Amino acid sequence: MKNNRIVVKDLGVLSYEDSWVYQKKIFDNIISQKIKNRTLKKKDKTDNYLLIVEHKPIFTIGKSGDTSNLLLDTKQLKSKNIEFKKINRGGDITFHGSGQVVGYPILDLDNFFTDIGQYLRTLEEVIISAIGFFGLKGYRINGETGVWVKDKLNSDKKICAFGIKASRWVTMHGFALNVNTDLKYFDYIVPCGISDKGVTSLEETLNKTITTRIVKQKIYENFARLFNAELSHIN
Repeated sequence: MKNNRIVVKDLGVLSYEDSWVYQKKIFDNIISQKIKNRTLKKKDKTDNYLLIVEHKPIFTIGKSGDTSNLLLDTKQLKSKNIEFKKINRGGDITFHGSGQVVGYPILDLDNFFTDIGQYLRTLEEVIISAIGFFGLKGYRINGETGVWVKDKLNSDKKICAFGIKASRWVTMHGFALNVNTDLKYFDYIVPCGISDKGVTSLEETLNKTITTRIVKQKIYENFARLFNAELSHIN
């Protein structure tokens, strides 16, 4: 039995480790329910979640990432108060920190569509539509997962990075949209392993103050529309 309800929880500012434990628990519970349904030949509904969070400064790198894309050593990381963690998502290295809206959709795609490529494209479209509200034209680049915008010199700049993991059609990890992020942190890495393109934020591109609150609202609206879902917010 399909369930198109997505529970939304804003975790506020939380360490990467704590949010990882939180999403892993939800992910494991959904997997367990699916296994139980199959074993007992039941049709109980599985849950879907969208976790929204802001992290303390951290670089994370995916399972296939190249650690040479981190340009700081352990001592330098410590002096700048930045964490570093290898994780089990796809993608290379990226930064999470203040002023960035990070989303972790933990969805049972059996409730929506069982196509990872379509899932990633739909996530990208959520962001493209959300930033479009602010008059910003986001787009994709062939062969590069993410959402990009043009800067004043007409160069490609990544504004939102993506990295996911899926098992039994249940997803985890997700996206990181730079709203008013301090972009200096990206100077310490080769973002997503792409050396010939830069990174930007909504605030830098639009040259005006943008709050994460309104950006989150636009993400919710477009998430509901594009996944044909009913969002239910909890504290």
